[in-house]
Amino acid sequence: MTISVWRYSHLALAVSSFILLTLASVTGILLSFQPISEKIRPFRADSFNEARLSQTLPLLRKQYAGISELTVDANQFVQIKGSDDNGKQILAYIDPQTGKILGTPEAKSAFFEWVTALHRSLFLHEAGRFFVGIAAFLLLLITISGTILIIQRQRGVKRFFTRIIRDNFAQYYHVVLGRLSLIPIFILALSGTYLSLERFGLVETEQIMSDVDFDKIRTSPEKNASDFEIFKKINLAEVRSVEFPFSEDSEDYYTLKLKDRELTVNQITGDILTEVKYPSAALLTELSLDLHTGRTNAIWAIILAIASANILFFIYSGFTITFKRRAGRVKNKYTAENSEFIILVGSENGATFGFANAIRQQLIAAGRSAYLTELNNYSVFPKASHIVVMTATYGLGNPPTNAVRFGSMLEKHAQPNPVRFSVVGFGSHGYPDYCKFAFEVDHILAKQNWAVPMLEIHTVNDKSPDEFDEWANTWAQHAEVPLTLATGLIQTPPEKARAFTVIDKTVVSGPGESFLIRLRPKQRAKFTSGDLLSIYPANDHRERQYSIGKVGKDIQLSVKLHENGLGSEYLYKLGTGDVINGHIVNNQHFHFPETTAPVIMVSNGTGIAPFLGMIDQQRAENTDCHLYCGFRDQASFALYRDAIGQNTADGKLAGLHVAYSREAEKQHVKHLLSRDEAFVAEVLGNQGAIMLCGSLSMQNDVIALLEGICMTRLGKSVSYYQSRGQVLMDCY
Repeated sequence: MTISVWRYSHLALAVSSFILLTLASVTGILLSFQPISEKIRPFRADSFNEARLSQTLPLLRKQYAGISELTVDANQFVQIKGSDDNGKQILAYIDPQTGKILGTPEAKSAFFEWVTALHRSLFLHEAGRFFVGIAAFLLLLITISGTILIIQRQRGVKRFFTRIIRDNFAQYYHVVLGRLSLIPIFILALSGTYLSLERFGLVETEQIMSDVDFDKIRTSPEKNASDFEIFKKINLAEVRSVEFPFSEDSEDYYTLKLKDRELTVNQITGDILTEVKYPSAALLTELSLDLHTGRTNAIWAIILAIASANILFFIYSGFTITFKRRAGRVKNKYTAENSEFIILVGSENGATFGFANAIRQQLIAAGRSAYLTELNNYSVFPKASHIVVMTATYGLGNPPTNAVRFGSMLEKHAQPNPVRFSVVGFGSHGYPDYCKFAFEVDHILAKQNWAVPMLEIHTVNDKSPDEFDEWANTWAQHAEVPLTLATGLIQTPPEKARAFTVIDKTVVSGPGESFLIRLRPKQRAKFTSGDLLSIYPANDHRERQYSIGKVGKDIQLSVKLHENGLGSEYLYKLGTGDVINGHIVNNQHFHFPETTAPVIMVSNGTGIAPFLGMIDQQRAENTDCHLYCGFRDQASFALYRDAIGQNTADGKLAGLHVAYSREAEKQHVKHLLSRDEAFVAEVLGNQGAIMLCGSLSMQNDVIALLEGICMTRLGKSVSYYQSRGQVLMDCY
């Protein structure tokens, strides 16, 4: 709910102020060119930084007897005012080292004066200044709320400036430019707010009064101004203005207005008559004016111009993100009470709705009733036979805003009938908590008595159409629903079929037994253990996939022969030298981890196939692999015994643990893991990995066991390790 509060606050503030902020930003960009145009004028002396009052003031008083005032502006132009020997008025920029006149001040640009008036008050005088002040304050709040949202998105303050995963143009650059311009925009907003408060008297500023005690003014010893100690100490860069004595009378004195204080100095002796430090409020006002206008530094003025332009982009991109998020909402044709297929979505920016709606539309086109809603709207669905959850993850593995109540609602509402479910997680491998919330959803659904898993959890990296298409095709076959994925969102070009030659195949005595078949690509193909081989036994849309074990340069499949099994009977009837066509599917999420930490491989039945290839591919000196596998009996295991024995002898397999469900102690693989739970916890705690391949029922049993081990021994849920790629699954 915290995320939701900040997001809605951010949006509400932006909506309420975008017109004023647009005007302020446009005029701010134009006004940033004013200090730049002024600084390029040739009135700043090269020796300005070296000039001291002990040199400049006597020189000017000698050259210009009627001088009354010296001022130093934000551009460090030194200007004098007074009269010459003939009584003619002087107003000029001078070189403080020589007294030479460099030029005369020009009238202020009418254009910049007009833009300034619009920027400050909208031509509405005090009422306009009030509205502009409110806009500056709202911008300050927008900046704060935006910063908090970035921290949430980047998973903490320490990761604030780490790489941003690109979603789409508006979303990506809204965050990127927000981080880059955060400080200047915050300064603009804060200084603008302060100046408005000061303008309306809400900031108390004391009046500067120099109370000179004329009775204590000394007339001796008389000194030259060049010898005044105070003048020797003050550099011209510290000066705002100097008021010269009107006459040579001792009661007339120098008034020095510096950056931080005001001094009066005896013109005869150089004594300091009074010294008053400016109050903090006055100093803050000057600082705010400098920071808000960029008048003291051309580079800062350019930065402010860029920041103002970014504000305009934020207005555009922010509304684009909002409209896109709202556009993802759908109007359901069927009600939740009457729908067979329920699609629940968790999405922070609305992108996941596009994928979900594509499936909903295809189901309706196929004559099935489907209902799509947010995860927070989960309730009892009396006619549901399938639930599909498609969800992203937000922040530090948190649920999206529209999914925060799902857990509590799930506990509250049990479905009256058995419902098959499937979970699809959307995320990016660039984040450490990859699809963490999706794993949590899959885990809590598996605990429900009414929930029947149809597929293992599937993840989609960076909105990959191929990865989503892979899930959609598999899900459609299991749900027995013809899906024609013709939407632009998930349509992918068909992959060209490859030819594979049968190299070898083992023999079985009948259905129910497993066999090994080895295939060799006729053309060079890139694949590894854990990838999938798709074949089409009947040369129609019906696809069968098998997990690949790479042995040498060949593909090895482990297949259980089913009576009337479309894929298994087709493969078993092949002979050595026969050629079949198929596709290799990259199954990146189930590749052997690139780590030197221990890896535990868990399988039952033919799920051992990819592990045989992974073990064979390892180098003995870099391997710490442990295989936990389950079979019906020793005869079932005999098919793999020789290969595993050779890998053990070669040092590629550190540990072998076999459970037989119909012999000896009649164990399942979960019992072996329970026996070695200390080792299992040690592997996960030391950045190792656990890989599961086999049946979904085995997966559910093992995940339930791992949840208990992780919580008891490591203090974290198994989903924590799933999201970090330490628990990998490829079950069916």
